[in-house]
Amino acid sequence: MHINCGGNAITIGNIMYEADNEPGSSAKFFHEKENWGFSSTGLFWDTDASLSDYIADNVSILTMNESELYTSARLSPLSFTYYARCLAKGTYNVKLHFAEIVIRDNRSFYSLGRRIFDIYVQEKLVWKDFDIESSARGVDKAVVKEHKANVTDNVLMIRFYWAGKGTTAAPKRGTYGPLISAISVESDFSPHDGKKKISIAVRVGAVVVVLLLIFMILGILWWKGCLGGSSSGENELKGLDLQTGFFTYRQIKAATNNFNAANKIGEGGFGLVYKGILLDGTVIAVKQLSPKSKQGSREFVNEIGMISGLQHPNIVRLYGCCIEGKHLLLVYEYMENNSLAHTLFGPADGRLKLDWSARQKICVGIARGLVFLHEESTLKVVHRDIKATNVLLDRDLNPKISDFGLAKLDEEENTHISTRIAGTIGYMAPEYALRGYLTDKADVFSFGVVALEIVAGKNNMKYQPNENFVCLLDKAIVLQQKGNLMELVDPELGSEFSKKEVLRMIKVALLCTNPSPAPRPTMTAVVGMLEGGTVVDELNIDPSIYGNNEWRFEALRNQLGKSPQPSSRESQNLSQSSNATWMGSSTSA
Repeated sequence: MHINCGGNAITIGNIMYEADNEPGSSAKFFHEKENWGFSSTGLFWDTDASLSDYIADNVSILTMNESELYTSARLSPLSFTYYARCLAKGTYNVKLHFAEIVIRDNRSFYSLGRRIFDIYVQEKLVWKDFDIESSARGVDKAVVKEHKANVTDNVLMIRFYWAGKGTTAAPKRGTYGPLISAISVESDFSPHDGKKKISIAVRVGAVVVVLLLIFMILGILWWKGCLGGSSSGENELKGLDLQTGFFTYRQIKAATNNFNAANKIGEGGFGLVYKGILLDGTVIAVKQLSPKSKQGSREFVNEIGMISGLQHPNIVRLYGCCIEGKHLLLVYEYMENNSLAHTLFGPADGRLKLDWSARQKICVGIARGLVFLHEESTLKVVHRDIKATNVLLDRDLNPKISDFGLAKLDEEENTHISTRIAGTIGYMAPEYALRGYLTDKADVFSFGVVALEIVAGKNNMKYQPNENFVCLLDKAIVLQQKGNLMELVDPELGSEFSKKEVLRMIKVALLCTNPSPAPRPTMTAVVGMLEGGTVVDELNIDPSIYGNNEWRFEALRNQLGKSPQPSSRESQNLSQSSNATWMGSSTSA
C-alpha cells in the first residue's frame, strides 16, 4: 500500500501511489478511501489560514530521484495520523518519505524556521525530535526512514506530532509542525500459496458450521465426562477447530512475568486474571482457567466460539487463547479502567468519579453493544449475564461487554432452556429465573438493572435489612408510584447533571425491567430513547404485584434458596456477591 501524501495519484516504476489531495482543516477525519484513513488537528493561529495551507507545495525545482513524490506534502501545525486498514496480521516494512519544501536555505525569512516533530508507529514513539532538513542534510533533498511494525488488529497507525520544539513564531506559518511527502507499507511475509478471497456468505457459513461442530463435540465430551481437567480432556480441547489466534504458554508466562502476583488484576469463578505485556508492547489481560473447574472448560470453548465471531466497539476483543497441557488461557485486550462495578461500587480509594456525561456515554455504549448482539451480528447472541461486573471500561471510559462464557445463540424456535439456569441473581429476568424461558428480552431486563445502577451509583442487591426495599429496582418502582424518581440519583453527582436526561434514563430502565418480557423494548428502541430521538413510553408498574414488603423479602429469600438449581457458575457469582473484576486497573474489585 502506497500513498502520495498531499498530492495526486502517481506511478513510479511499478509502484502506484494513491492520491491524497483532500483539503485539511483544524480538525478533520477522512475515511472514504478503501485502505487508508486520515485524521488531523491543529490551527494556524497567527494567520488567516485557508484549507490549502494544510498541503505544502514546493517553491523551487526539485532534482532528487523520484521528485514527483516530493512536489507536495501533507502539513499540519499540530498533528495528523494515517491509518492503513484491512491488513493481515504480521510484520510490515514502513517507509516514510520526507523532503523539506517549505523552509529555504536562502536569505529570505523562509530560511529562519526549524521543523522538529515526533513520529509514532502503532502508538510507540519511533523517532523523537525528527528534523527533516538536518536528516536530509539540506532542503529540497529526500530522506526515507524505515521501520518494522507489527499489526495484530488489521490496522497500522502512523502519527506525526509537533511537541512544541523548533520554530513557534515566523512569517506566514505560525507553527512549523509535521510534514510528510509519501508513505509506503509493504508486508514482510508472503501469503500462503493458493490462498483466495472467500465471499462473506461463505465465511459466515463456515463460522456457523464450525460453531455447531464445536458445541456438538463439546456436548459429547462433557456427557462422557471428558472435560474435567484431565490430560485426555485437554487433548480433546486441542483437537477442536477453535477459530482464534493461538499463544504459547511460554509467551504468556513471559508477558505476565511468570504470573507474578503483582500483575494479578482480578479473580472470578473461571480463575485468575493477570495483566501482561507482549514483546511488541501490546498490553493484554490473561484469563486463566483453574484446572479444577469442570464448568470452566465448557465456558472456555463457549467463550471462544462466541466472541471470536463478534467484532464491535462495545464488545471486548479476544486476541486468542493458549492450550498447553493443563493450561487453558484466554488473551483479551487490556481495559485500563477496570469494570463498571469497580468504578461504581469498588473501594473508595480506587473509584473514578463519573460525571453525568460519562454515565450517559457508558449506558448508551452498553445498549449499542447489545443491539449488535441481538440484531446486527450474523450470529444472534443472548449474553445471559449482563451486569456491571461484565462491563469493562477502556482509557476513555468507553464500555465493552465481556464474559461470554454463559452466552447462547438466539434460536427463535427454541426459547425454553431446559438445562440449569445460569446467570447472576439480581440481574436475571423473572421468566428466565423461574421458568427457564430465554429470549433476548432477558438481556434487556439485565440492562435495565444496570442502567438503574448507573444512575444511583448503587448495586442492585446491596440493600440493608432495615430498609423498606428488597433491592434498587424495587425502590425505583415504589418511587415511580410516588412521583419522586429523583431520589434515586447518586449524591456524588451533586447538581451537575441534566434532570431531563436522568429521568429519561430511569424511565427507560423501568421499561426494560417490566416483569413481563413482551412489553420490554428492543435494544434498538432503547438506544433511540436514551439519545432523545424517541419518546419514552410511560409504563407505571404497581408494586403491589410483588406483594407487601414482608412478602417481597420472603420471596427474595426463597429465590436465593429454592429457585431452579443454578449452575456452578451462578453459585460462584452468588457466593462472591458482585464477583471480582478483571481486565482493568491493577487494583481488583
